[in-house]
Amino acid sequence: MQEFRHTIAGDIVTVHVPEDADDLGMFWDWFYQARERGPIALDTETTGLDIYSPGFRLRTVQFGDAHDAWVILWERGGHFDSYARDAIRRTRQILIHNAAYDWLVLNQCAGIPLEDLAPWTTDTRILAALIDPRQPSEGGIGTGLKPLSARWIDPSAPDTQAGLTTVFRSLGLTKETGWANIPLSNPTFLLYAGLDVILTARLAPILRAELSRLGVRDELVTYEHEIARLCAVMQRTGLLVDQEYAAPLARRLAEEAAHYSAVAARYGVSKIGSVAQVSEALTGMGETLTERTDAGALKVDKAVLLPLADLDRDWQRIGAREPNPLANAVLRAKRAKKWGEDYAAQFVTQLDTAGRIHASINSLQARTGRMSVSGPPLQQLPSGDHVIRRAILAEPGHVVISTDFQAIEMRVLAALADVKRMKAGFLSGGEKFDIHMYTARLVKGPAATKRDRKVFKGAGFGKVYGGGSRTLARQTGASEAEIAQAVAAYDRVFPEIKQASSRWQRQAFQNRMVFISATGRRLPLDRDRTFAVTNYACQSVARDVLGQAMLQIESAGLLEFCRLPIHDEILASAPKREAEEIAREFERFMSFPLYGVPIEAEAEIGGQSWGSLYGADY
Repeated sequence: MQEFRHTIAGDIVTVHVPEDADDLGMFWDWFYQARERGPIALDTETTGLDIYSPGFRLRTVQFGDAHDAWVILWERGGHFDSYARDAIRRTRQILIHNAAYDWLVLNQCAGIPLEDLAPWTTDTRILAALIDPRQPSEGGIGTGLKPLSARWIDPSAPDTQAGLTTVFRSLGLTKETGWANIPLSNPTFLLYAGLDVILTARLAPILRAELSRLGVRDELVTYEHEIARLCAVMQRTGLLVDQEYAAPLARRLAEEAAHYSAVAARYGVSKIGSVAQVSEALTGMGETLTERTDAGALKVDKAVLLPLADLDRDWQRIGAREPNPLANAVLRAKRAKKWGEDYAAQFVTQLDTAGRIHASINSLQARTGRMSVSGPPLQQLPSGDHVIRRAILAEPGHVVISTDFQAIEMRVLAALADVKRMKAGFLSGGEKFDIHMYTARLVKGPAATKRDRKVFKGAGFGKVYGGGSRTLARQTGASEAEIAQAVAAYDRVFPEIKQASSRWQRQAFQNRMVFISATGRRLPLDRDRTFAVTNYACQSVARDVLGQAMLQIESAGLLEFCRLPIHDEILASAPKREAEEIAREFERFMSFPLYGVPIEAEAEIGGQSWGSLYGADY
């Protein structure tokens, strides 16, 4: 038996590493006693983060409480993995930090279905996010185990992480290669593995107590664990990739990036990522750039370049000006490079043996709880383009179904702020109701045009997302004066929105700059951006509307068809012969009232590829 001792918050804790059958018997004695005392913390060490790559391995499984940790050397096989597997199956109160990852690791490598673990798991990462969802860059602690432990348990908690990085370097390894290649006998590696479960065991009751002190309801904690489980199930299923399409696409995008980079070079921009070069060249072409970064440099990000290229957020022509060729070239070079590296290349290199990718679904990403998808980031694709989506296929004999909420942001806004005329429109407008044309006609009368609709759509989203007149003008092609008039008109016809925003800001001021959402979620505000409360209130509830729909979909037995949740949409793969019936069911379970406003969803049935819903011919 190897044993390592360490001090946490003034206590001496012990990390035990069994080396033979007798040692494993001692682990078993500890396990039964610990299980009677309360929850047991569980963790794994693996060769990396890509669970479904061919070379991925489970190296150790750790069990622990507040004072003892046991590191079981799974990689040695035999009695080691047998004892670890049995202990996992016999544990009935489990503490895990970032549970979805370990659920999927144990599902893939140990044959323990995540459905068997999830009902017994408390995820300390979820608890921490419900206390403060902000990342360090936003002024929060974040949701990493070491920073949380440093805040709540012992300021020296992250020290072992730095020590392990030093060991990697001493062995000629990097952070990326170290986990797979460090010897199982390395003391720092074993100490690091063991301390994580001890920290998790200590963190859980502290976070529970803080949630209780803050008045966060147990129902919200349970709900978030359920959503994490649903997302993990979809991640495990993965997405089928058309490899014959994806590989040539990666090459074509690389060629496109090179072509537009060459175009940019003709205007004096040798590096499309150089802010100085791009801003200097655009200024030399007569463009007026006014926005600056915090460091004082002129901004030339996508928000600035799109209107110069006469493109809206969906890369469609606005028709407000002649496109600037350099802005167009820089945008297209960057997009082709990003799409090629972040999407097409990953479709080829991150496949499992069945030809699938398993995008990571973070069920609690943004401050508002909004979900995200990474590896690749499929929720960031432009809504009007099929090029990348064409690579994602339904199952053989299936078709793709996309069900998305209709005008979810505006419906949630109308519900939360009790916007009388907006609610009336949603209630009486029918299936084809267009809130933005409705608003345009309220202001302009029956003769309102499509351009009026676009301007008032921008004003409406400005209310939800907090965009200023300059930003909205860029996005819509209207002048700042027109946008200002539209926003003022919005306040006249829907006065409840401004009143609600003021009320919510006052509530946050009275609660130490924290706004409590309609579902009980804590949403910290920045003192210089209190106007963002409207965005946070709407986005968090829209996310929870999606979460509620996911739970209803599972209850109806439709989870097996689900592949991805993407903001206000659920992507599914369903048998072609049953597609119509399944699509109607998705619509039914994604439609329900919210404070008197009908939340409605519409399902679209495509062909074999996700791209078929966006114009692809397959």
